[in-house]
Amino acid sequence: MQRKIIYLINPISGTKKKESALKIIEQRTQQQNIHFEIIHTNAQGNYYFLKEKIENEGITDIVVCGGDGTVSQVASWLIEEDVSIGIIPMGSGNGLALAAKIPKKINKALDVIFQCKGRYIDSFFINDVFSCMLCGLGFDAQVAHDFAKQPTRGLGTYIKQTFENFITAQPYQFEIVNQGKSFATNAFFISIANSNQFGNQFTIAPKASLNDGLLDIVIVKKMSKMRMLAAVIKQIMSGKINEHDDPTFHKKDVLYFQTTQLIIHNLEEAPLHVDGDPARTAKKLSIKVIPDAFKLIQPAIKKNQVK
Repeated sequence: MQRKIIYLINPISGTKKKESALKIIEQRTQQQNIHFEIIHTNAQGNYYFLKEKIENEGITDIVVCGGDGTVSQVASWLIEEDVSIGIIPMGSGNGLALAAKIPKKINKALDVIFQCKGRYIDSFFINDVFSCMLCGLGFDAQVAHDFAKQPTRGLGTYIKQTFENFITAQPYQFEIVNQGKSFATNAFFISIANSNQFGNQFTIAPKASLNDGLLDIVIVKKMSKMRMLAAVIKQIMSGKINEHDDPTFHKKDVLYFQTTQLIIHNLEEAPLHVDGDPARTAKKLSIKVIPDAFKLIQPAIKKNQVK
């Protein structure tokens, strides 16, 4: 089948970086003799029209030139479509691209688009909201909400917001229900991860896999601020984590377990983010994995990478 690609990119704002990226995409795709179209993303996140174009025009690939939030919005409309999704990382964190080993440099990312195939990855629903990578409640979600309000983006702004929120952070009350068992906990944040990446090379769930049919749950419990920082660095960033089959092991600083579905009673309505974008929170959150949700164009897995 002859490939037909739609590139989704933010409207050109006159910046040299975006103009340069657009030119590279056009030139490289023309050199491959691949039919393509460039379409602007939209602030509403409504991509129903892509379903019609796939059916009527035989589109084979949708390539998102953006970050995790845009990828998630697009993928949510294409779960049942026979199409591959590619990524040219242009977001603030690019967590999904990092987890899938998709290079950040545009030419190398295009090499992946042209040379590699789509492989199914999992996603999940949190209530009725689709997530392709990571959701969070509490501290990191508040950072996401504040970050979205800033006039400038980038790693520097994110670090600044993280530091400011770290100073004022307070734990929230949760009740966790998993596999018929429940426990209550006060926690600074809870992460529900299909990917091992927060973004910007920050590893949140070291053993998470994009296609193992499981969600990785990380709960950072109430403790002193300095102890919390040390616990996160030691038990998450270093990959030294606590693993227990029984989710009632709530005497540890950081809880880490895997599951296919979960209910979180968000008793104090802690803020929520979905794939790095601020989202409306709720007092009850039902989370369920979607195995093989969509095909992501990504480098082939090397033998020594297979678990």
